[in-house]
Amino acid sequence: MRQRTSFTLVPKDSENLDLYDEHEEIVSVRGKRVKRRGIFLLPNLLTTASLFSGFYSIISATQGDFISAGMAIFAAQLFDGLDGRVARLTNSQSKFGAQYDSLCDVVSFGLAPAISIFLWGLNSLGQAGWIFSFLYVAAAALRLARFNTNFGSEDAYFKGLPSPVAGATLAYYVWAMSSVGIQGEALGVFLTVISACLTGLLAILMVINIPYYSFKEIELKKRVPFFAMLVVVFIFALIAIDPPLILVSCALLYTLSGPTIWILKSLRK
Repeated sequence: MRQRTSFTLVPKDSENLDLYDEHEEIVSVRGKRVKRRGIFLLPNLLTTASLFSGFYSIISATQGDFISAGMAIFAAQLFDGLDGRVARLTNSQSKFGAQYDSLCDVVSFGLAPAISIFLWGLNSLGQAGWIFSFLYVAAAALRLARFNTNFGSEDAYFKGLPSPVAGATLAYYVWAMSSVGIQGEALGVFLTVISACLTGLLAILMVINIPYYSFKEIELKKRVPFFAMLVVVFIFALIAIDPPLILVSCALLYTLSGPTIWILKSLRK
């Protein structure tokens, strides 16, 4: 007599039927490796806020509001700068947080700025315009993937231009130009070519091993001279004078600092 083979639609491992995955991760607590469940709320909320800002920037750019798109990237940069420092201050660093942060950065500082500069002016170049924009997105993704594989090794200096700075440079550039009425057909051939070259240059700087100072050695928990607080107030006042112009100037200065450091080190050898 032929034996019948029974099939079941229910997996033997019933735990796989949970509607959500309770994340487990091995972390270091006072020098001991222990398994912890769940994720840290505060740093990941800040990372999500950065993702939301990047998404809002994309929506604004598609509606032709490049000023709001630039402001959203500024907010994303603030949240992105806070999440890592908050994680270190509260001892809530995790592999999940690092991976989530990089994925959000691809959107906020890779995709969003590329879409903004394409819709703002590079679309007039036709196929070349979207190729430059895509090369920037690909370079940002590669930069973040390399950062994840070298996690913990980039302390005093980053290897290559950090994607948040590259994205901010593009977004602030578009913001500054739009604030004085330069966008679309008002660019002209010269400014369009300059914008494409800037996009390509930022893409290259992200993937080559030029050193950039990371500012990770600055400890927020330590006491500082009273004069340091005056410097911070002065910086905020300076930004308030003309936000897009000051921000893009600072971003460009940092972008150029990497090649400058590399040239000086090469001359000393």
